[in-house]
Amino acid sequence: MTATIFNQQEIYKSLEEVMDPEIPTLSVIDMGMITGVEETVTGVRVKMIPTFTACPAIHVIKDSIQKKVESLGYENVEVQLDDSIVWNSDRITPNGKILLENFGLGTPQRHCGNFGMEEIAHSKCPHCGSEDTTMNSIFGSTLCRSTHFCFSCKQAFERFKPV
Repeated sequence: MTATIFNQQEIYKSLEEVMDPEIPTLSVIDMGMITGVEETVTGVRVKMIPTFTACPAIHVIKDSIQKKVESLGYENVEVQLDDSIVWNSDRITPNGKILLENFGLGTPQRHCGNFGMEEIAHSKCPHCGSEDTTMNSIFGSTLCRSTHFCFSCKQAFERFKPV
């Protein structure tokens, strides 16, 4: 049994404070990584999806989620990888996209599962808003980023890839 009365809304609200370790201004909620919060016979289960299957931060994120929910007084908190759905960049909330731009990352456009190299290569500059940019490399500092250059403000930037 949990130590407190189950409150799903409270748990979701608290998860807004669990930040992605690679983009520390963006929560797991803004990333669209949480797919469910439920009471179980023995405690609480939080279901999550990683942004990439091989994401090296999965264990850190799971541990952070568990600790955050336990800090609310819940016992027997299980964080489960949800394999019923695959994360894609359309799951990033509108607020998350604003936070990405404020962090200096270009944001992916909504694609509903249909995108090609043109959508990956084309990006608006997060520094000046210009669309006069080019992709320098499909590979960035992490699997989810590509590197770009803005001809207007002469700034290099990374962009969160559409996936």
